[in-house]
Amino acid sequence: MKLNGVLMHVEHPPHQAENKDKEALLLPPSWVRIELTLQERVEANNKTPFRLPNAFLKILLVAIVFTLSFLLPLSPGINHLPLGLEYLSPEIQGRQLAIREILRVLERYPTGLACVTKEELAEVIYEEALRHNQDPKFILALIAIESEFKNWSVSEQGAKGLLQIMPYVAKSVAHELGIEWSGDRTLFNPYLNVRIGIYYLSQLILDFNDIQVALTAYNYGPTYVKGLIEKNESIPDDFYNKFLTVYQRI
Repeated sequence: MKLNGVLMHVEHPPHQAENKDKEALLLPPSWVRIELTLQERVEANNKTPFRLPNAFLKILLVAIVFTLSFLLPLSPGINHLPLGLEYLSPEIQGRQLAIREILRVLERYPTGLACVTKEELAEVIYEEALRHNQDPKFILALIAIESEFKNWSVSEQGAKGLLQIMPYVAKSVAHELGIEWSGDRTLFNPYLNVRIGIYYLSQLILDFNDIQVALTAYNYGPTYVKGLIEKNESIPDDFYNKFLTVYQRI
């Protein structure tokens, strides 16, 4: 092309390749496709609600009911667990019912212990009684007589704690059980006092082979009772009779 006598070269933009797919020419720009893709994902997520697996929901439900079973006390006379715990094994159901009954007894007395401590103490009483083939109610009756459930009780003779154990006896039994001995700190620990006391009582039952004599020995002292037996003298039954009365009321 000439303009005013000057030869001008005009460059044209490159042409599209003839063999290129014609459909590609119809596609929107890449940024438009990105926006469309994001919008499609949002719409897809909104259409598909989030669902928890059925197995997880069942486990969660059982966990909630199991937790509530500890927080909701059973009324007197109720002999079944809260709704939902029927799915637990009979052994676990029986254990929870027994612990609840023990806790109900503890809550009737001014123990001087925190609520959480009493709950844990109920479990210890149950487990230790079971370990030594004793009735938990039997242990509760003994605690009621010895200390009236007052954790910080000290007798005139020097017996201490819930089960009123003499320090020299408790020290010996603690070493036998592998419990670190710390004097009053050990005796006024309700869990350790119960462990030591139940074990000591179980040994007396084995030694005398008689529950009535063993209980009398627990209260009067085994040396005194053995002396009466050797002399063929009658063993006092006042403590045992008092024990039976309390046992029937627990």
